Amino acid sequence: MDECDMIEPLHFLSPLIASLAVGVLLGMLYFQAVRRCADLMVKGEHAVLALALTIGRLALLGAAFFCAVRFGALPLLAMLAGTLLGRQWVMRTQQRRRP
Repeated sequence: MDECDMIEPLHFLSPLIASLAVGVLLGMLYFQAVRRCADLMVKGEHAVLALALTIGRLALLGAAFFCAVRFGALPLLAMLAGTLLGRQWVMRTQQRRRP
């Protein structure tokens, strides 16, 4: 086995790992923004800020997934899995904060 054969799996896995990491970060940001929007709507405060957060989070999510699509199906699925992991992290954090 030469050096080229050892590098090939790393070349294949690096976009997947990067997509997963970006997805986790994106999921955390997205679902924290969802929580912030819900808080703003329930309190009846800053409707313009809630609208801006909604548009911003949807645009960010769409742009990130569009970039992932350009790398192929597996990075797209890795980013989706990361986004769901980020959601899970935000949900667990919020459950721990509740009295």
